Amino acid sequence: MQSISPVYSSATDRRYSPPWADLSIIGIAGSSGSGKTSVAMEIVKSLNLPWVVILVMDSFYKSLSPEDHARAHRNQYDFDCPESLDFDVLVQTLRDLKQGKKADIPIYSFAEHQRQPETSTLYSPRVLILEGILALHDPRIMELLDVKIFVEADMDVCLGRRIMRDVRERGRDVEGIVKQWFTYVKPSYKQYVEPQRAVSDIIIPRGIENRTAIEMVVQHIQRKLDEKSEKHNAELNRLGLIASEEQLSSNVLMMPQTPQFVGMNTILQDPATEQVDFVFYFDRLAALLIEKALDMTNYVSQAVDTPQSTSYDGLNQAGVVSAVAILRGGSCLETALKRTIPDCITGRVLIQTNEKNEEPELHYLKLPPNIENHENVMLLDPQMSSGGAALMAVRVMIDHGVQEDKIIFVTCAAGKIGLKRLTTVFPGIKVIVGRIEEEREPRWIEKRYFGC
Repeated sequence: MQSISPVYSSATDRRYSPPWADLSIIGIAGSSGSGKTSVAMEIVKSLNLPWVVILVMDSFYKSLSPEDHARAHRNQYDFDCPESLDFDVLVQTLRDLKQGKKADIPIYSFAEHQRQPETSTLYSPRVLILEGILALHDPRIMELLDVKIFVEADMDVCLGRRIMRDVRERGRDVEGIVKQWFTYVKPSYKQYVEPQRAVSDIIIPRGIENRTAIEMVVQHIQRKLDEKSEKHNAELNRLGLIASEEQLSSNVLMMPQTPQFVGMNTILQDPATEQVDFVFYFDRLAALLIEKALDMTNYVSQAVDTPQSTSYDGLNQAGVVSAVAILRGGSCLETALKRTIPDCITGRVLIQTNEKNEEPELHYLKLPPNIENHENVMLLDPQMSSGGAALMAVRVMIDHGVQEDKIIFVTCAAGKIGLKRLTTVFPGIKVIVGRIEEEREPRWIEKRYFGC
């Protein structure tokens, strides 16, 4: 019986899901001073990966009223009961991260007993460690957790650690710390913290000293990360099969192959070309790509009075045009960018392919402020092969509020399947490409440009 190729038709079949959209959350609870933070930090240190992060529940303390603020400074406010934490905001934050969205994390000042006006942004972790005395308390959080850990230690040891921490890091006096311990911390432990022990998956006695338990958690996380990588690569391959059956999108604009353009490409392709000449001609070619990309941006009509006292009906940029370079290759295009748009606002995103499994990995992100309000955003990458990094970069832009139809991907060379995969998943983006090359051609442009 002859096999029939699968048919893909629905929009959901063409959706790209980045590896951080399937976030694993590990909850670590235990008494104040039990060593939760040390255990969490040891897990992160052992894994040594940029996408394993710690989220401390202390950031979600509620802002205090003037009366409660005064009580807190007198060590008369209970910070260890559930009512002191904003669980609603915490649950929504975890749900957003679980779905691959970015989240704004509150910043709480223990010296002032107040939540600060600024926040910190958290985006794209693959594993998140939620650490706090009540990490396993709220049923809504329990539903989101993949692993539940309880760290326990002798209460006298916990008191000693809390004194050292609060004096050194939070500017408290010993008398106030001891008073708060016996008035609030110890009773709350019996009522709220200790019951979490019964619902935990793993109990770690002695905290960081229990190397066996920590290693078991690390191995579990590593297995989950390996599974995520396999799933992500399978997803990229599936999208490649779908794209191979599609026609090249009309939103892909290949540069006119004029004698000048082909001549510059000939110089760049020649192995005998000296690096200084390579950089010169590449910058010239890249400037043409940037100029063509500007033709794809949005303009509005504008009339100006000329020095000859006549009116000229012209055009002006409809809004801010910014650019984000996909490192390290995207840096090759920045010289041409600055020559074409000297005041262009730029950002960086570092996406590297793992040599072991060929999976694109997001390592670093620094986007222009208010990028979601920019009229157009150019994504710069001199060479695109399979399109995996491009897919991830576009996903990052969209997750940060950039509309798909305002993204312009600029590349000097690209494989046809990579182009099809990118525009099949994101049909609204525009692509400016210098030439279409052989499939899976190794990246070489940035090596020639930078000389290493």
